[in-house]
Formats: sequence, structure tokens, C-alpha cells
Amino acid sequence: MRLLRHLVPLLVLAAFGIGLWHSGLLEELSWGTLARHQSALLAVVEAKPVVAATTYVTLYALVVAFSVPEAAVVTVAGGLLFGTLLGGALAVVGSTIGAVVLFLVARTAFAEVVARRARGLIDRIRPGLQRDGFSYLLALRLVPAVPFWLVNLGAALCGMRLFPYAAATLLGVIPATFVFAWIGQGVGSVLAAGGTPDVTLIFSPRIFGPLLALAALSLMPVLLRHLRRGG
Repeated sequence: MRLLRHLVPLLVLAAFGIGLWHSGLLEELSWGTLARHQSALLAVVEAKPVVAATTYVTLYALVVAFSVPEAAVVTVAGGLLFGTLLGGALAVVGSTIGAVVLFLVARTAFAEVVARRARGLIDRIRPGLQRDGFSYLLALRLVPAVPFWLVNLGAALCGMRLFPYAAATLLGVIPATFVFAWIGQGVGSVLAAGGTPDVTLIFSPRIFGPLLALAALSLMPVLLRHLRRGG
């Protein structure tokens, strides 16, 4: 009975995932679909902005919770439909909600099993994670090359607390998300011409370099603490 209780959130999430897969919605997350429907989507945003924004945040949260690879399409779509500022903000909210959902499901379903099987390792890393987990996670979130889903699961299974996890996620996804939303704001003509946005722009030196610098800066409290301890 106890095991079943732990697995309930995972089973609910899996049921939602199966439902989404059967609905065909996930298959529609592509540049081609966005190009075909951008006029209709823009009309919906203009006619029902609150409903459109709520739907977008919900969709983004589902994409993150189910670790769907096409998250970049949804982020760029936010910039296209709502503009850089609002689109970026909505994507940040959806991303954080989805990451928290996956974190809670993974922690409830698997953390106890992982803790039993790797108790020695968990006991060694937990004090550092409790003390510096926010800084470590913030650094990982700021670097878009690190798989988002892997960080979500790793933080949950290693015993990170919810509040620092949610706060680091919220702050850490802001820079890259707004870059994608900025790309989306000017992508309408590219899609209309049958092209695809160049999302690899995020890895160009002028953008990726500052993101790495921010990640390094977020680790400064950890470095200073080690230096003081060593001194």
C-alpha cells in the first residue's frame, strides 16, 4: 500500500502523457505547424488574450513535465504570439511549473528507493546540496547545453529541497528563455517563407559567453566559502 501511494503521482503523470500522445498534440509541436497556424494563433491571442496566455503556460508546463524535446518551438512561439517580454515571462512561469511538477513526482516515486540503495553517496552529498544547492542548480540552469530534464531528475533524487529548487529554476531559466522569445518576436516572416528559426543562436559567443559568465558568477558564494574554509 505504501509503495502504491508513492507511485500514484507517477501513474497520474504517465496517464496524462499517454493521453497527450494519443491526442496527437505533441506531434503538432513543430516549426511547420507553427508556420501553418501562426495567423490563426495570433487572432486567438488578440481576441482572447487571457485564455491564450493561460493555455500557453499550461502547454509549456506539460512540455517540461513530460520532457518533450520540442520545448524550443514552444518558447519561440511565445515570443511570436505575445512578444518578447510577455512571451518570455509566460514561458518562464510555465517552465518553472513543469519543472516543479516533475521534481515532486520524481521525489515522491523514486527518492526513497534511491536513498536506500545509495545511502552512502546521498549522505555525503546532502550537506553540500542543502548548503549550496541553490548556487549549483542556478549555474546549471543558466547553461542551456545542460539537459533540462536531467537536472530536474537529478535534483529530486539527490534530495534537494523544493524551495531552493523552484527559486533557482525560476531565476536560471530567465536569460535563455528571453533570448528564445526575442528570436520568436521576429520569426513570423521566416516561418511564412517556409524557413525555420536559427535557435542555435543561443550558442553564439555573444550570447553563450555571458550565460557562462552568469553561471560562474552564481558559483562565487560556493568558491568564497571554500576559500574562507581553506584559509
